[in-house]
Amino acid sequence: MVFTKVIIPFLLQNYLLLIPTVLTIVFFRIQQQQRKKESILQQDTKLSKPKINHETGSGENADKNSDDEDIKPALEEDLPHIPYTFQQIDEQTMIQRSKEFYQEMNKRRTLRFYSSQPVPKQVVENIIRTAGTSPSGAHTEPWTYVIVSNQQLKSEIRNIIENEEYINYTQRMGDRWTTDLKPIKTDWNKPYLTEAPYLVLLFKQTYGLMPDGSRKVHYYNEISCCISAGLFLAAVQQAGLVTLTSTPLNCGPALRSLLNRPENEKLLMLLPLGYPSEDATVPQLERKPLLDFAVFHD
Repeated sequence: MVFTKVIIPFLLQNYLLLIPTVLTIVFFRIQQQQRKKESILQQDTKLSKPKINHETGSGENADKNSDDEDIKPALEEDLPHIPYTFQQIDEQTMIQRSKEFYQEMNKRRTLRFYSSQPVPKQVVENIIRTAGTSPSGAHTEPWTYVIVSNQQLKSEIRNIIENEEYINYTQRMGDRWTTDLKPIKTDWNKPYLTEAPYLVLLFKQTYGLMPDGSRKVHYYNEISCCISAGLFLAAVQQAGLVTLTSTPLNCGPALRSLLNRPENEKLLMLLPLGYPSEDATVPQLERKPLLDFAVFHD
């Protein structure tokens, strides 16, 4: 009797109270499903036009103006194409020249000990010109080479780098990294920064500016600058000088400010340039044999 007269009416009453809540939940679930379907449709549409990261060639960050019908090329639209001048040499000369170039480049070493002996400025200019012949994405040439010979400025650069490098070596880099560097005998002390007659700082231009003030996309800017740095190394060796590829960790913003470089430029590497000191030493390293890093499919 109690069940019939008390419990059943109570259940019916509360069930009726729950009906609005249940209907609300169902309504929101339907809306969620609809939004999910719309999202999938939007993603499918995007897949037909994938976005490319202009710096790496993959991922996201496509040009925001890529859908504009009025978009124009950064280069002259009617850029003339001219015949390529090529002078073929005989095979024996090719073999000899390629061998001689390899033998010269195989002498290249990373130097941390520099003479203060001056280097002709014209030689430095020619080395930078050679670096500037590098290929680049859509011929954007996204590099800036800042050449420092002023002794006071070199001292300021050294101060910035050594302060950061001390923190890097003692806190940021970790035991694995610092242990791997011990045989190289390098640490936070960088005396070559004031000893070398020139410091060359390579900045990558993350974007450029068009004459109308709009941004110019610099495709593959880091890869292009790295190729340019490789040509720089070859030109230094060919000129009879030495250098060092250094990447001053966490120093970019301070050095950019010191050298009054614009916001679109990011420090990629610093390369001292000069003659080796008379007591210069290098680690006794061996390079990999060709077949350890080259795969030929004949």
